[in-house]
Amino acid sequence: MAKRPTTSWREGIAEEAEELAVGTLDPECACMAVLFPETLLVATDTVLDSFEAELPGLGGAKDAQVFAAVERVVLALNAVDSSHGGDGYATMEREQLCDYIDEALTEHGVDVRALTSRHRLGRYQLTDRWRDW
Repeated sequence: MAKRPTTSWREGIAEEAEELAVGTLDPECACMAVLFPETLLVATDTVLDSFEAELPGLGGAKDAQVFAAVERVVLALNAVDSSHGGDGYATMEREQLCDYIDEALTEHGVDVRALTSRHRLGRYQLTDRWRDW
């Protein structure tokens, strides 16, 4: 199963907290909890929950249905990012979210490469039409 970016972000927060607790990380260098506040994590997980609920029906779906699901998840992530000052997701996080969407669709039978090719898009342009983050 595709690993949610929020899982990695939470792991990073926990690792950093552990390093702080044992004194192997200078508090001046700690940034994970600031970069990924709980409100961002919870809101992102809520969006991904909704997206994942749609995935089982997309394997044999028409292109328009798949694109509609991608549009919904991306617009919802736009709202999360916006509610965090437009900088909730930095470059690395954006890439992780896009990869997650691609991997989750693929795992549920959507041939993302063929889908994007049929619409004259590069594979990694799947979310571009709607993405603000």
